[in-house]
Amino acid sequence: MTLELTDATRLLTEPTRQKLSEVVLDSEFELFAPYIAAINELKEDLNAIVLAHNYMTPEIYHGVADLVGDSLSLAYMAAETDADIIVMAGVHFMAETAKLVAPDKTVLIPDLRAGCSLADSITAADIELLRQAYPGAPVVTYVNTSAQVKAASDICCTSGNAVEVVESLGADRVIFLPDEYLGKWVATQTDVEIVLWNGHCEVHERFTGEELRSYRQADPAVKIIAHPECPPDVLAEADYVGSTSGMQTYVEDIQPARVVMITECSMSDNVAVNNPDVEFVRPCNLCPHMKRISLENILTSLQTMTHRVEIPSEVAGDARRAVERMLAVGAGSSR
Repeated sequence: MTLELTDATRLLTEPTRQKLSEVVLDSEFELFAPYIAAINELKEDLNAIVLAHNYMTPEIYHGVADLVGDSLSLAYMAAETDADIIVMAGVHFMAETAKLVAPDKTVLIPDLRAGCSLADSITAADIELLRQAYPGAPVVTYVNTSAQVKAASDICCTSGNAVEVVESLGADRVIFLPDEYLGKWVATQTDVEIVLWNGHCEVHERFTGEELRSYRQADPAVKIIAHPECPPDVLAEADYVGSTSGMQTYVEDIQPARVVMITECSMSDNVAVNNPDVEFVRPCNLCPHMKRISLENILTSLQTMTHRVEIPSEVAGDARRAVERMLAVGAGSSR
């Protein structure tokens, strides 16, 4: 179904068009405007909210999202909202996490195919084998995992609070899953021995140190900031390494003249909207899973109450405990 742009819709969405004028063409926005208006009206009718990850496209992030942030921020927001319905504009593990911390809410994911290469890289059975190989070592699991994997873990973490979570356990050795590069970065920040797993983000692993050196060669003054899911040679070339929330804060506080954000492409657009004096160099690696979420399927999700996220009770309890332990340790941190 294609929605038509009316004069009333044009007037209603004009503030959003102006806000996005530097990152969205007016001709594109005319296609988005009817959906933005329809979604925002339906949210009010249903007492629903849209939570949007930093990797959503600008028309979602700035047009229909009520709350935006990284994985940890979204978990806090889901736990605290008074809305009856949560639509997760993100990937499936984020919707599952929202359901874990807000079990009485209706949680919707607009496209069930919005998965994650990291989540697919590890299973609960894998964790059992690791526990046998490293008896007594607690399992710290990145939130980019399924509820079943969270349930088999001792505690979850995000890239923003991973070091804090690891050190909170008081152990000499921890099993860190599933992102190998994030685990290697954590190992450089702590004296705790880190047992790694060979999981990678298909977006961040495409960046290379050579690519970053080429940006610096072109402009020695450019600031390069990178997510710790990137390979070690990338992080070695960066001026700053941090979570998506940390990267955003860096830009807002430092206001560099030019910056390269080494992470998913849409984040640069979203941060650029509120930082007009910063020039963004955009290496465009897109997450194909995040890009499955669109205005059209967010609207359909609200209209049809699909797709509902449900977690089996035998999994939910243990998974919820792992997430709640993370939230308790990582208060004030973010992904």
